[in-house]
Amino acid sequence: MTVSPPDPRLLVHAYVDGELDPAHVLEMERQFASDPALAAERDRVEALRRAIREQLPLEAAPAGLARRIETAVGLRRDDVRTSSHPSWRALAASVVLAVFLASGATWFALRPHSADATADMIVASHVRALMAPQPFDVASSDRHTVKPWFNGRIADAPRVVDLADQGFPLVGGRVDVIGRVPVATLVYRLRQHLISLTAVPGGRMIATTPREIAGYNILSWREDGTAYSAVWGGAAPDLETFAKAFRAASAER
Repeated sequence: MTVSPPDPRLLVHAYVDGELDPAHVLEMERQFASDPALAAERDRVEALRRAIREQLPLEAAPAGLARRIETAVGLRRDDVRTSSHPSWRALAASVVLAVFLASGATWFALRPHSADATADMIVASHVRALMAPQPFDVASSDRHTVKPWFNGRIADAPRVVDLADQGFPLVGGRVDVIGRVPVATLVYRLRQHLISLTAVPGGRMIATTPREIAGYNILSWREDGTAYSAVWGGAAPDLETFAKAFRAASAER
C-alpha cells in the first residue's frame, strides 16, 4: 500500500512553529522556493503570529488576587503547615480557585479588549479552524440544526440565516473563544472558500472599518446588541456582499 505524502499546506504551521524535523524543514524550504503560493501562505502565518504576539501580551493577575481567594475560604499563608495530607481548607481553596478560573465572569473575561486585539483573536480563530481536520463542530446546512446545537454551549445562541440562494450556503458552526469567553461562529461557503462569522454578544470593542490582518479580510458590524465579524481569505468585495446578504436576511426574520 502506497502512502501519499502529506499536503505541504498542512505543514506550514508546523514549520513556522519549529515542530518539524530537519529533513522536513529542508523539504519545506525547497517547496517554498518553488511554490510562490505556498511561500505566501508561510508569510501570512508568520505575520499573523507576530500580530497576535504584539497585540496580546501576557498579563498578570491583579495584585492581591491570591490573598483575597485565600481570605475568602479562611486560608492564610501563615496558617499553612507542612503535611502529607491536604487540609479541608486547602481543598476548599482549590475548589474556589477552580470555580474562579472556570467562570465566564472572571476578571480576565470581563477585562475589555481593544478593537485591534479582538479582531486579531477572531482572525486567529478562523486560521486555526482552517488548519483543523474540519472547520466546524457541527456540520449542517440546516439552520434549524445549527442554531439549537449552540444551546447549552454558549450564553446566547446566534442568529442563523440561510444564504444559499445568495451564493453563501451554510455549512456548519463552532464555538470559538474570544477574550476568554466562548462565542458562536457560523461557517458559510463561497465557491471553494470558507467564511467564518463570529457573533460576540454585547461586543462593543469591535472596529466596523473593513481591514486586512495577515492576509485575511475582516468586516464587522453591530446588530441588536451583538457584534458580528466575518472573516475570509478572499477578496474584500465578496466579503462585503456576504455581509449585506446576511444583514438583509436577518432583518426579514
